[in-house]
Amino acid sequence: MDHMTALIDQNARFADLIGDADPATEVPTCPGWTLQQLFRHVGRGDRWSAQIISDRVGEYLDPRQVRDGKPPADTEGALAWFREGPRILRDAVDSIGPDTYVWTFLGPRPAEWWVRRRLHEATVHRADAAFALGRPYDLSADVAADGIEEWIDTVASSRPTLDPGVTVHLHTTDVPGEWMLRGEEDRVAWEVGHGKGDLAVRGPAADLFLALVNRREGDLEIFGDAGIWTSWRERARF
Repeated sequence: MDHMTALIDQNARFADLIGDADPATEVPTCPGWTLQQLFRHVGRGDRWSAQIISDRVGEYLDPRQVRDGKPPADTEGALAWFREGPRILRDAVDSIGPDTYVWTFLGPRPAEWWVRRRLHEATVHRADAAFALGRPYDLSADVAADGIEEWIDTVASSRPTLDPGVTVHLHTTDVPGEWMLRGEEDRVAWEVGHGKGDLAVRGPAADLFLALVNRREGDLEIFGDAGIWTSWRERARF
């Protein structure tokens, strides 16, 4: 998948969605946030990751130090600012090379790691905006399946979200996609492939993705210990 092309597309769709919306609209899936705060969070996040890359930042960067981190006050200027973010990130990655290791909150990773991370930040928060506005939300199965794997690698496996020895099998039904996860003492090990788990969850990729990130339940089949499904999602909130 071309993550940068997908990010630019998701970003543009996000901007189109909220262009005429009331910025004071509350976002139920991000308690305490308004659309304005959600918009600023996503737009500044692209610049934040770009600055980490271009400046070769070696530790956490305070978002308040992000260059051009606040959108203009007028709607047209703010939307242009928002749409520019992925291109700034693209230029930063191109300037050092996608395989060059940079700081991330999970430890050093190739610069292109940030593109995939920002893509799925956009897919999730576009859903937040759509649900807040009561508008339809669609996500291609390919992007959703990639989001599932990125979520597993970034969130579910980075801390003990499953108890030691507990196994989970995820399976998308509209595009190829199967993952096995196993709880360990301080993390979750995972691999692509089929297997038998204490819990198995299967369904369309977009539904499975949105359920994993606690945005919408979706049309899913759950086999085995449903309690694992509930507790795992809660422990993996991000």
